Amino acid sequence: MNSSVEIYQNESHDGVIPMIPLGLKETKEINFMEPFSDFILEHYSEESSIYMDAIADITDTRQACKTPSRDLLGVALLFRYYNLLYYVERRFFPPDRKLGVYFEWYDSLTGVPSCQRTIAFEKACILFNLGAIYTQIGARHDRSTDRGLDSAVDSFLRAAGIFRHIYDTFTNAPSMDLKPHVLDVLVSLMLSQARECLFEKLKLQSESSGLTGSSLVIISAGPQSTELAQLFRDLGGEAAQLSLEYNEMHKNIQVNDTHTYLPECWAGLVPLKAELYRALAHHYEARSIDVKVASKIGPVTSLKDSFVGNSREALCVTQCSGESNEDSASFIAIKHTHLREALASYEEAQRLQRMCRFLKNKTSLTQAIKEANYQAQEEYENFRIRASANKVDESYDLVERVVEASSKFTLTLTGPDFTSYKVEDPFKRLGPIAIFSARRHWTAPRCVRLQKGSAICHDFSACPCDTVTTRVAHEKDCRQYKEEIENFGFQVSGDSPVIIAHVEINSLADLGGIKEGDFVVEIEGMDVKWFSHQQVVHLIQSCGSVLELKVITPMDRNYLKPLSSKGSISTLSAASSSGFSSDSSSPTNTTTKPEPLMKTSTKGRFVGSVSSGFWNPFRRTPSIAKIF
Repeated sequence: MNSSVEIYQNESHDGVIPMIPLGLKETKEINFMEPFSDFILEHYSEESSIYMDAIADITDTRQACKTPSRDLLGVALLFRYYNLLYYVERRFFPPDRKLGVYFEWYDSLTGVPSCQRTIAFEKACILFNLGAIYTQIGARHDRSTDRGLDSAVDSFLRAAGIFRHIYDTFTNAPSMDLKPHVLDVLVSLMLSQARECLFEKLKLQSESSGLTGSSLVIISAGPQSTELAQLFRDLGGEAAQLSLEYNEMHKNIQVNDTHTYLPECWAGLVPLKAELYRALAHHYEARSIDVKVASKIGPVTSLKDSFVGNSREALCVTQCSGESNEDSASFIAIKHTHLREALASYEEAQRLQRMCRFLKNKTSLTQAIKEANYQAQEEYENFRIRASANKVDESYDLVERVVEASSKFTLTLTGPDFTSYKVEDPFKRLGPIAIFSARRHWTAPRCVRLQKGSAICHDFSACPCDTVTTRVAHEKDCRQYKEEIENFGFQVSGDSPVIIAHVEINSLADLGGIKEGDFVVEIEGMDVKWFSHQQVVHLIQSCGSVLELKVITPMDRNYLKPLSSKGSISTLSAASSSGFSSDSSSPTNTTTKPEPLMKTSTKGRFVGSVSSGFWNPFRRTPSIAKIF
């Protein structure tokens, strides 16, 4: 596909120099359903059927990215898939092992397949296709209008920005089209093509303004001739800048052996454009001299200020600023040299086109070179007539003329704007991605059921105390005892997810296997991984005498560090006491019945029953309620 420079060109106008677009990398189909489902069950301990729609959407999106439309809809599709890959990488690709997903892509330049299991390779390939689509959009724009040229410049600058982003971000790419030296050539190519569009825009504006008439017409002295001379000098400087950039690009391709795997049409078109714009630079410089000669009919101005060329030309013109015939002869001799250089470069461009089997039949390119060459030849014939009138020998001895490269345009790369194509996390239900990601590890969720106990003295009519003082003291003791037995013995803090900040020793929470640093993931069958601190506290308070929750224990103790420093896990709230107690089976799943317990002198003792799904091997102290 890259071997043709006509497949993506705008066909509405002939005689337009073709641009170089890139073909897309091709890939094989991948089904994420099985590997992602297995990873969800294994790593997150959740039912994978809940996420089947999300996995299917990612699979379908990648399938659509194989053949995107070559317009802004295709750009939006690739950006969406690239942003989805951020969540896919964080959720399913652990750094310590490889997932059973193979990404196979074919090189855009050589067609050689490359296979990797890293998500970074997938990202780089998607970005390459994104830049390639921008090159195709830029090549297809209508370059006969200012609007079309502005759009083409924007597309080429965006393509250059994407290739530079790949160059700066991704390393050790297995594919040849992602190698640093190739990406460097692509960035230079896109910048040169953007500058080429700006040159065409400047030329179009000059033609639409009516300043550039036939080269055979000598314009009389005045402000218009000064403006026209400056316009020709600007066009000559821009063309010389393009010739310089394409020459440097051609040398760079030859030095690092990039030409061995670049398409042959590229290897031919780059030096051809260098010669073509060199010819245009000399041609426009010669036309500016026509205007200078005409301006000598009127008042003499400072030729040193009005002439833009190399330093030798400025000096020569300054020395020849008299009103003699020798002055006119010097100008015409300089023009003669520029025209000869232009014709020689046009012939060289035609020769390069004939030598390339992919370019010799390009009708638009042939027409563009022929038209420019015809204008130069016409101007040269006009020169010979004027040289005879001024008695100037055509063999006038002059050194080779050089048009200095200059540009009034400053090009800035446009990097990929990922924020303009925001996507939601398709696996948001798994929890906050800072905690529940592939690089984190935790124990399987365990169910804990806590139930409040009951006091033995609630019937004050049966109390043997007769005096009022004794009765009041007894009521106070019962209230204190009730507060003690209604406390679950743990505190929570943080948001999304809420973390167990403190567990009292020998409390119901401790007996149930809850530990400091555990994350609360479910309360009364409700997923609370995204709940705030206040929401969790309110939910616990509304549970009544029985509290059922699921907790997980992080296996990496670094989980706790962000909570006390930067809060990368979540924004922390002040610690809050849960204020509850519970009933459960013992660690051996033996159920104990609530029994009336008398208040003892031991403080902090909680009564009731605790139920845990399994024995907690991480308990810090032996449980007093443990039954063997």
